[in-house]
Amino acid sequence: MGLAFPLLVLFLAVIFSLCILIFAGVIYFELSNSQIPPGVACPGKLRIIHAIMIGIAVLGRIFHNLGLCNQLGFIRYVREQLMVKKLGEDPKLFIKDHQFEKVPVRVYQPRSPSAGGRKGVMFLHGGGWMFGSIDTYDILCRYISKETETVVVSVGYRLTPEHRYPAGFEDCLNATVHFLETAQEYGVDPSSVIIAGDSAGGNLTAAVCQSLVNKTNLPKPLAQVLIYPAVQMIDFDLPSYQQNRAVPILYRERAVFYMLNYICDDLNVLEEMLDGDHIPVETKMKYRKWLSAENIPDEFKARGYKPRIMSSQTEEVIEEVKNVLEATCSPLLAEDSVIHLQPKAYILTCEFDVLRDDGLLYKKRLESNGVPVTWYHVQDGFHGIVSFFDNGSLSFPSGKLAVDSITSYIKNA
Repeated sequence: MGLAFPLLVLFLAVIFSLCILIFAGVIYFELSNSQIPPGVACPGKLRIIHAIMIGIAVLGRIFHNLGLCNQLGFIRYVREQLMVKKLGEDPKLFIKDHQFEKVPVRVYQPRSPSAGGRKGVMFLHGGGWMFGSIDTYDILCRYISKETETVVVSVGYRLTPEHRYPAGFEDCLNATVHFLETAQEYGVDPSSVIIAGDSAGGNLTAAVCQSLVNKTNLPKPLAQVLIYPAVQMIDFDLPSYQQNRAVPILYRERAVFYMLNYICDDLNVLEEMLDGDHIPVETKMKYRKWLSAENIPDEFKARGYKPRIMSSQTEEVIEEVKNVLEATCSPLLAEDSVIHLQPKAYILTCEFDVLRDDGLLYKKRLESNGVPVTWYHVQDGFHGIVSFFDNGSLSFPSGKLAVDSITSYIKNA
């Protein structure tokens, strides 16, 4: 008994020292690797959020190495605990979990009476195809449903790396088809369904809308809402990728890692993807008319841009990641015949986001094919800002304005 107490004190001291070292490491990493350009919304809050995310990842790696848990599982669990508020019942909404074609969904229905069929919103969450869930987007989906008086369906599609492409896309497509077929059961006009998503969810939204073109037996979506979408996996040297390569919370390298992890088992080709060596030169030239910095307005190059010289390719790498050329991975590459038939769109971009130019390029493609586009640019925004529209002391006014812009579009679509 006399020895147990000193050992316990020693153990606690070691744990405390470890926590201090982790904290110091987080601060060092944050200061030495991130860039917070002038003009970013609430830079202090952004640094805090980024430091928390890094700290979670570091702790997850330590616990993983100690054999205590899986790092990815730990990160998902902690993020859920930090981001999910147990709100319970809502006096303005009926909220119920369902299965659409074996895909988990959560349906938000306004309690107020409606004279006719309501609008419906299929919401496909972001998170790099690896994170995010129905629960983490519960606050946002409740807000959208209440503010717009629409029926919102939040889709819990399968995540990578457990389920790689096309699993997540197929879940979103199947759930959407099911809702279009059964919309009236939820008080929704089948011709008034809007498909929406942020980040990876924006990618899935664009891909689903394109895939519905061939399903002529279904009502056409009323509109699509693309919130800082990733619409191509080809060029990672666009102006926004260069300018915002180290801006939290989505670094250039991390964005490409998420894409690679979505489509491929071999993560060793990350550097080749970053360098653009995963696409044949002739293919790059084929898509140059759609995917080129020349299509980005000059004002978005003011913070710096240097065209990249094409380098060599490796056949093995090209074969390994060939899925990136499929329109269901890179919706920007769809043929004009498909783009021309897309529903009208709302596209939100953020100035300090590596995916900014993806949104600008897709905007141009849609408009060039006669598709009406409403564009909202968050001048001081960073990737993910919409998720912090109602986050207590770590809320961002720009995020709230962005969400209100989205709900306004949905109400008036």
